[in-house]
Amino acid sequence: MPAGHSPSVRGRQLINELKGLREATQLTQSEVAERLDWHPTKVFRIETGRTSPHPNDVRALLDLYGVTGQQQREGLVSLARNARKRGWWYSYRDILPSQYQVYIGLESEAVSIRTFELAAVAGLLQTEDYARALMVSGPQELEQEEIERRVEVRMTRQRILDRPDRPQLWVILDEAVLRRPVGGPHVLRSQLRRLLDASEQAKTTIQVIPFALGAHPGMIGPFTLLGFPEPFDLDIVYMETIAGNLYVEESDEVRDYRTAFDHLRAEALNIRETRDILNKVMHDLE
Repeated sequence: MPAGHSPSVRGRQLINELKGLREATQLTQSEVAERLDWHPTKVFRIETGRTSPHPNDVRALLDLYGVTGQQQREGLVSLARNARKRGWWYSYRDILPSQYQVYIGLESEAVSIRTFELAAVAGLLQTEDYARALMVSGPQELEQEEIERRVEVRMTRQRILDRPDRPQLWVILDEAVLRRPVGGPHVLRSQLRRLLDASEQAKTTIQVIPFALGAHPGMIGPFTLLGFPEPFDLDIVYMETIAGNLYVEESDEVRDYRTAFDHLRAEALNIRETRDILNKVMHDLE
């Protein structure tokens, strides 16, 4: 079950701390590797998240950087231990791309999730049948067993919304999402009912961009903004593509997506109007 801290988020925090300490000493990555008799690329791999440092590596870095405070040292070594722990999704590593595993870890630690979808319901709000229909018709040719396991992963991800410390979820959907009969009318109607129920939950907001609006900032494609509790954990933008998953972390670029989401939020139907259109489409499906 999803519980505890995400190794992905703990890893980000550790990277930020270690990189900041190195820069404070005015040492380059190559100089650090040379002084510790490490492979020349090891520090680079640690600071880019390609390698999770062993706690002993962290101790060696702290010695080199002159960090003597016991509390700070213990905290960073603890981060290193937690960053190396395996999340619940590790047992699905044979079917999940590594980038998607990273996303699940980040999502599980986010305090806010803002997502815009152009063609399908957001994964955290999908029903089993709807998710299965998407995967059956997806770009990859998957065996039935793999489809079922991927559906299981998606349903398990949704349990973050049942936690006492659940994230704030804000979902904006293009009206096309409501009209596309994924899985057939019966599956879509059940999915729309799920959206209606979710819209009445605390900390969940759902809005629809109506066709009548015409062009809007989201027409370039879907995206998700993840926000985190710690000040040094900057927002991340996540996007799925056929070729792989993309992350945007540069502050200027993230700000552009944040602005686009704000425009979408302002132009979308309000909560009451969104419920009205959900009910109307459900009625049309009867």
